[in-house]
Amino acid sequence: MTACSLLSYIAIAWMKMVPMQTIRSRVQFFKISALSLIFCASVVSGNISLRYLPVSFNQAIGATTPFFTAVFAYLMTLKREAWLTYFTLLPVVTGVVIASGGEPSFHLFGFLMCVGATAARALKSVVQGILLSSEGEKLNSMNLLLYMAPIAVVFLLPATLYMEENVVGITLALARDDIKIVWYLIFNSALAYFVNLTNFLVTKHTSALTLQVLGNAKGAVAVVVSILIFRNPVSVTGMLGYALTVFGVILYSEAKKRSK
Repeated sequence: MTACSLLSYIAIAWMKMVPMQTIRSRVQFFKISALSLIFCASVVSGNISLRYLPVSFNQAIGATTPFFTAVFAYLMTLKREAWLTYFTLLPVVTGVVIASGGEPSFHLFGFLMCVGATAARALKSVVQGILLSSEGEKLNSMNLLLYMAPIAVVFLLPATLYMEENVVGITLALARDDIKIVWYLIFNSALAYFVNLTNFLVTKHTSALTLQVLGNAKGAVAVVVSILIFRNPVSVTGMLGYALTVFGVILYSEAKKRSK
């Protein structure tokens, strides 16, 4: 996140890609801080869940993010989609329920952490949509990332030091043994910046719900890759659940096209 803030500052202040925007009020600052805190909660909960659940099952649970997004969008902005759009979310959620029942590596605490991370991602997408599109806020994507990232660092740093003991020492030791690790970290940081920036841009120009449904396409790929690389055991019931979730995503895309 430090790299996200630094790269945003370079793009705004030095390269003049977009005009610099200032935080207009204390309320806006609290909203940006809340966005950072929600982001950190999703990251921490998601990482904890990966200790107990395979990546494939983790991604299947994450496929319910559009459901949570639709709920939060309605509660916070009173924005309603067409009934057909809500109906297409049913197979998305049902597929995950089926996959949960057929998951050989099911763990209750990991499952709860994963659901919490999923809900936090949904809430984050709605809050960032408000900050990017609301007439009273209207921050552009680079400026929002510039202000959000350092606050997220403040929230994440204690969790990192607590959950990953001696992480700085381990990183320095790895760098001494192989300097390539430094380049890997730089590349990963730059990639994270573009991922977060793209995330904000998609939210601004479409909607929070569409962002999360598009994210399910990534989840489906991650499930397949996880099974191929890590050889996670998957039951027939679990595969049927995953397939139903992907089918729901396709239905959602078609429903959004027809509603335009």
